[in-house]
Amino acid sequence: LAQAVTRAGDEPSQRFAVLFLDFDRFKLINDSLGHGAGDQFLVQVAQRIKGRLRPHDIVARLGGDEFAVLMQRFHDDDAVVTLAERLLHALREPFRIADTEWTTSASIGITTSAIGYGDPDSVLRDADIAMYRAKAAGKARYAVFDRSLHAEVSNRLRLEADLRHAIAQGQLAVVYQPLVELEGNRLVGFEALARWNHPEQGPIGPDVFIPVAEESGFIIAIGDWVLGQAVRQAASWRSSGMPLPVAVNVSALQFQQADFVDRVAAALRSADLPGGLLELELTESILVRDAGDALQRLHSLAHLGVRLAIDDFGTGYSSLAYLKRFPIEKLKIDRSFIRGVPGDGSDAGIVHAIIQMARALNLKVIAE
Repeated sequence: LAQAVTRAGDEPSQRFAVLFLDFDRFKLINDSLGHGAGDQFLVQVAQRIKGRLRPHDIVARLGGDEFAVLMQRFHDDDAVVTLAERLLHALREPFRIADTEWTTSASIGITTSAIGYGDPDSVLRDADIAMYRAKAAGKARYAVFDRSLHAEVSNRLRLEADLRHAIAQGQLAVVYQPLVELEGNRLVGFEALARWNHPEQGPIGPDVFIPVAEESGFIIAIGDWVLGQAVRQAASWRSSGMPLPVAVNVSALQFQQADFVDRVAAALRSADLPGGLLELELTESILVRDAGDALQRLHSLAHLGVRLAIDDFGTGYSSLAYLKRFPIEKLKIDRSFIRGVPGDGSDAGIVHAIIQMARALNLKVIAE
């Protein structure tokens, strides 16, 4: 790669491209079948990649389940895309590992010498950035690096660094969205929502900073802080004669913490708030990721009196069986369906079906 960078610098017609591959289920194979099975998988992957390359292409395993391909001697970028598609197709075929058939998929990041590189590390960095863009877009696909990704990644890193200090510097706030019962137009509770007022960029929406917080792990500290703020506010409303429940969103990373239930219990004790005035909103993916642990934690939360709701209902990919297994009290229909009601017949039909199902299961429903 270093030689290719030098040649392209001396003579731009000496083009090259790098394809960076990462596999989406390698950890699962290692964890469930053992590292020997993981080694078998890597050997088979290497053979399939080699079988789809041209004689003068170079492939290397960089570590773990990461592979990179160096392409040279091609006329246009269509040849690079064609190779990426050929690799994706080949890697979708099942692998035979430890007498078990496994299907996997790869995410591929691509960059080319057209960017104007001066060293090989920068090439691999940008191909890696493009690979993460492919993963974020849904995996089992490729993404091509462009200069706008640099700005996007740099901005994300700055946001991550600033978010680290946002709580201590008082930049985060909690706002409370009212929950209204349509019949009688009666206020029945609030949802606590985090907001970030950046000292330089101004208000940053949760759709921007929450994914950054989740990826960096800061969501645990932010989630604990929001929970503490919310229960104290609910306790204040209660003492003033307005005992209304407050709903708080829970991230997957928060819920997976071994002491999550203890943290919730401690927050309730600290604010002297009955568990029945706290509602935790979880997404479907949290419940199906590890159903055994989830069931145990949900029952522990229900034992505290905490109410449980499913957020963004209708957008997940889970089995509806959890609705009868878990102590859920409420479904929040995702706003992507609500937005089309009543004009869009499909959205109206989905909303109607969810309401009917919820009634049959004795669950409450809220339109987001």
